Amino acid sequence: MNIAWVYLLLAGICEIGWAFGLKYSEGFTKVGVSIVTVVVMILSFVLLSQAMKTLPLGTAYGIWTGIGAAGTAVLGMVFLDEPRDVIRIVCLLLIITGVVGLKVFSGVK
Repeated sequence: MNIAWVYLLLAGICEIGWAFGLKYSEGFTKVGVSIVTVVVMILSFVLLSQAMKTLPLGTAYGIWTGIGAAGTAVLGMVFLDEPRDVIRIVCLLLIITGVVGLKVFSGVK
């Protein structure tokens, strides 16, 4: 696996982290959580920019946002008791299918 894909995966994981940080910072009123959230945001962008050195823009950005969106939604269901409707899960599977499709058909190894 190309190091760019590792950077991209880590960037997506960081995106999930900062989304949760936004939730728990309570509008940036909790200083400690807010600082960690901003640091993780910056790390996510740095890792994404490193991945984009070799990966196509559309592929990298699409996968980054897909990992963030799907991962945040799934963890919200698991840890925050968010709705688990069948249609919502189908939609998440569509996002995941799109992310896998972007990886498989990116033309980059």
